Amino acid sequence: MQNNDGKLHSDTLLTALRAVGDSTRLRILIILSHGELTVSELTRVLDQSQPRVSRHLKCLAAAGLVVRHREGTWVLYRLADRAVMGEIVRSLVGWVETDDDIVRRDEGRLSAVRHDRAVQAAAYFRSNAAAWDRVRALHVSEASVEEAMLEMASQAHFDVMVDLGTGTGRMLETFAGRIKQGIGFDVSHEMLFFARTNLERADLGHCQVRHGDIYNVPLADNVADLVVMHQVLHYLDNPAGAVREAGRLLRPKKGRLVVADYAPHDLEFLRQEHAHRRLGFRAEEVAAWMREAGFGLIEMRSLSDNNGENPLKVVIWASKRQGRAVRVPRAYHEGVHKVEINNYG
Repeated sequence: MQNNDGKLHSDTLLTALRAVGDSTRLRILIILSHGELTVSELTRVLDQSQPRVSRHLKCLAAAGLVVRHREGTWVLYRLADRAVMGEIVRSLVGWVETDDDIVRRDEGRLSAVRHDRAVQAAAYFRSNAAAWDRVRALHVSEASVEEAMLEMASQAHFDVMVDLGTGTGRMLETFAGRIKQGIGFDVSHEMLFFARTNLERADLGHCQVRHGDIYNVPLADNVADLVVMHQVLHYLDNPAGAVREAGRLLRPKKGRLVVADYAPHDLEFLRQEHAHRRLGFRAEEVAAWMREAGFGLIEMRSLSDNNGENPLKVVIWASKRQGRAVRVPRAYHEGVHKVEINNYG
């Protein structure tokens, strides 16, 4: 247990140190320092039985050294990343000699596991790439959108960023240099699989993705400095609810929201072939949702190609939270359906 001053009780520290006093558990910590893994993936890397690995993981989780979360039929593990316990884990791993024979063998098997994951992700991307490219060709380049979003975020550094409808994790990659910690949420397991591969490839250990409902994100109130929604609202049956949830997550007065989506258009095939529920949004419509969610002065910017050949115009809204913390009653979430957000950004 941790005190308010950031110190650990002695029994908590002793429990953590005892948990590390086993060669397999120390190996697990070293392996997880490279990123989160499922139990079956850890079993492959350690070359041990799943029951044995599970017992070691249970011990490490009880000691607070690793964190587990369930995602459908998967259970994923990552190193503790909060306050003192996170510092202890990072220090312990950092003291291990990287040229150790056992460490090298584990890293070799880990590379094979990550390669297999990358191959699967690439196959999924190839099967959908044509459809994504068709939509991308209809509007200004993604590079232009990302550059504008970074500029409109305005702040040089954020402690915690939340990416709602993270899709491929592209927004986490885009903002990675400005954030201390990033976490993306999506309800599509396929997209989360792809996002993890992208984040691992980019070596962005401070960014994570999670399975979560965009209307009811499993985070406490007022925890984020920045919330981003990139090409997400047009998939939702209740976009105003998603904006309100962003308001709940953001810190009062300083928390910033950046939203990118389409201006109104008449491309009906996007509904039929790409599951778009809304054919764009009026600028005033999204601004009204943001004001209702507790946001102040709202900046808007429209992006389109110079010659007007691309039929889709991208609009970006940015604003800061103001006033006191916004608390969303649980009843507000009742009856809201989970929506698969295929944010292909």
